[in-house]
Amino acid sequence: MSLARAAGAVVRPTQRAGTTIIQRRAASSHSHDEHHHHHNEHHDANEYPPEVFNTPFWRRAAIAAIGAVAFYKYAPAPGDENPIAKYVARMMTPADVWKNISFKHLVLSAQGSDETLLVTDAKPPVVHRYRFPQKLDMYSPHAQPVGLKLDAGDVVVKRD
Repeated sequence: MSLARAAGAVVRPTQRAGTTIIQRRAASSHSHDEHHHHHNEHHDANEYPPEVFNTPFWRRAAIAAIGAVAFYKYAPAPGDENPIAKYVARMMTPADVWKNISFKHLVLSAQGSDETLLVTDAKPPVVHRYRFPQKLDMYSPHAQPVGLKLDAGDVVVKRD
């Protein structure tokens, strides 16, 4: 719109110009408020009990705390004789029995480790394998040094 027309519309407003000014609204105005009243509203229909500290959980927690404090305050000293300590001492296995059991276990463990070491270090006997074992049967009695008599009668060729 040119500047002359805009000035003319302000000086002599017409019916049409008046309606366009009234019809225009800013984007931040309340023109769309009626659409947003109940859009994302969620009502919780559940009824919840009041949050108090007299529920059974808190009652038990308070009783346990009072019991722990009373036990700590009135418990016997570690060196004192009491029925619980006497019962535990009577029911325990004597120390020398455990010492004998531990020694037997030590001896058996050492024996087992020696046997394991023997088995893991074992090697098969050394065997000399010849490519042509039939050559042992074909020796010459004439190619022997003086004073040496070769007896090949006990030589046995192993065949795989």
